[in-house]
Amino acid sequence: MTTSKTPPPIRRIELAPGASLDRNAWWAKIPAVAAVLEHGLNLPAGVTFLVGENGSGKSTLIEALAGVHGLNPEGGSRGAMHSTRVTESPLADILRVVRTPGKRVNSYFLRAETMHGLYTYLEDLPDSPDHDLHERSHGEGFLTLLERKFRGFGFYLMDEPEAPLSFTSTLRLTAHLDTLRLAGAQVIVATHSPLLTALPGATILELGEHGIRRTTWADLELTNRWRLFLADPEAYLRRLL
Repeated sequence: MTTSKTPPPIRRIELAPGASLDRNAWWAKIPAVAAVLEHGLNLPAGVTFLVGENGSGKSTLIEALAGVHGLNPEGGSRGAMHSTRVTESPLADILRVVRTPGKRVNSYFLRAETMHGLYTYLEDLPDSPDHDLHERSHGEGFLTLLERKFRGFGFYLMDEPEAPLSFTSTLRLTAHLDTLRLAGAQVIVATHSPLLTALPGATILELGEHGIRRTTWADLELTNRWRLFLADPEAYLRRLL
């Protein structure tokens, strides 16, 4: 497998020196977030997946990564000026990033739950090339925007990008992630998708009560649960219904 030797744009996130931290805040008590505040988190090159149950801190961390990097926490680039209702934690305000020295890189954040607002913002920009996004299906618009904005070397973030996508479209996204990896891009993806996390060469970080641990696709709890369900869905559902 060919892998770019280009150093990643972001090497690490950690608690900023002198930052005022309320450890009783709800977000600070999430084990994965607490682990980052205590020990920091090294971010490897290529594609990294954040995987865990609802409430495990995936979105909280990826929104903070966007904010501390200067991206709009509701999606877009550094210059994106749109907002609906602020729901993000203040985690970004107390973190710092350790960057690889060099020129500023292309960056973008796609957040599935706020895509409608981002589409509207983009189509209203003067001479916008993105005026057609609302005219497409949710999944088609998502992939179109991703392929326009996530190109070449850069630092890219996605929060649950599989949400609007079919199985076939998720395969298309997986292929695009590999193209970005080969271009030396650094991509962080919060996901519930066993398909996406099967991407060869990707780093998988599992979030849970243990905090954050590196794992493999075969050992991922998400993979094991889907494997059990698909092997015998009736037996799995009998316990629930």
